[in-house]
Amino acid sequence: MTSPTPLTAAPDLAEPTPGFAGSIGVARRDITPPPGIFIRVWGPATEDVSTGTHRPLTLTALALVADGQDPLVLLAADLGWWQDPADEWHVRGSVLERLGLDSARVLLSLSHTHAGPSTYRGDAGQPGGHLISPYLDALRDAAVGAAEEALARCVEATLTWTTGRSGVAGNRDLPRDDRYVVGYNPAAHADDTLLVGRVTGADGAVIATLVNYACHPTTLAWQNTLVSPDFAGALREVVEDGTDGAPCLFLQGASGDLAPREQYVGDTAVADRHGTALGHAALGALCAMPAAGTELACLGVVESGAPLAIWGLRTVAQPRSARASHHDVPVALKDDLPTIEELEVAWADIDPLSRVERIRRARNLRASYRDDGAATHPLWVWSLGDCAIVGQPGELYSAFQERLRARFPERAVVVLNVTNAPGAVYLPPEHLYDENIYPVWQTLLARGSMERVLDAAVTDLDERTGP
Repeated sequence: MTSPTPLTAAPDLAEPTPGFAGSIGVARRDITPPPGIFIRVWGPATEDVSTGTHRPLTLTALALVADGQDPLVLLAADLGWWQDPADEWHVRGSVLERLGLDSARVLLSLSHTHAGPSTYRGDAGQPGGHLISPYLDALRDAAVGAAEEALARCVEATLTWTTGRSGVAGNRDLPRDDRYVVGYNPAAHADDTLLVGRVTGADGAVIATLVNYACHPTTLAWQNTLVSPDFAGALREVVEDGTDGAPCLFLQGASGDLAPREQYVGDTAVADRHGTALGHAALGALCAMPAAGTELACLGVVESGAPLAIWGLRTVAQPRSARASHHDVPVALKDDLPTIEELEVAWADIDPLSRVERIRRARNLRASYRDDGAATHPLWVWSLGDCAIVGQPGELYSAFQERLRARFPERAVVVLNVTNAPGAVYLPPEHLYDENIYPVWQTLLARGSMERVLDAAVTDLDERTGP
């Protein structure tokens, strides 16, 4: 067999596999609520409580330990969003207290399903609201138990990343007359990036997978009365079936402007179809990944009818560094933020059920921020070798993750919406503030807030480049 002639006087040519090596473990809990719990989130809904379960809701913990450091714990849960700081802290704070960790070292990332139970104790007076407080206690116990078990199961492993593509999500900012409506816009760009992580043990077996994709779980809407993880359930099933049952964590990306092209239905088969498509795209990306501990490199040239560049796998050591930080990014509230009374007048002519839901959400959002015009937006940044996880509680537009990944092309950059703390306000790009569009009139934050959070993430990752 002809051996390739080594390259001379040329730079090293390789396609690095971003990753992290350390001690890693995973554990899962079922967090499906009891039937009859309050689930209403859609204005046109005529039912308030769940009548059953489409697919189980899960909470999955991934523990990562770098040499000589406290652990990092990533919790991925099939939940919608937090409305009260005390409710969120009841879960995440309990994990921090039990493990004795700094607040920067635990991320509780929600899938943002719109078919999940209320996690707001303020809904106790609603139909099925008496089940919310016991459910929050069960969530707390599940999060603590899964985190402890994941740590106990830690083994030497590598976490490596690859990029796939999926067209399930489309842009959901659709111009109509003098405003935008929330629905599929086939003429607009949609980020189709599917970032897939694989945790591999020393024996080569897959321990866990992670799928980071930006797409609102709004397949199921007001016609549905079943608790559901939406498309994330079928996604996990497909990926886990293809990886010998290794738990799969779905991580919601910057999906402020992205949602399934077909959505707002009551048919759970549509959600399963979306998840199946995403799952196969993730498996395709996993199948194309090089073996753990290797990367694709140009090994040399073989002379044939043409000079042939020979690429193959070579051994590489993944970095073992890990750092975590928490920032409170200064932002501003809108100068012209309408009062609740003004909103009631402005929405007087819409469907009464929808008006009640809009007012309820607006009131809860305002309770999360100060009323003196000053505000901060929390941001968590983890650097794991040459990958990064950037999490925050709002609904960032996909432009955020596209810009951040373009700034750090050599790294795998995972962006998480609806992570830690309440405050699911939208963070659209500043140019959209000139438009009559839902994310702009929903958010409390002034123009430029998304860009300020982006600058803070870039600054953090710039400072943490290298070992």
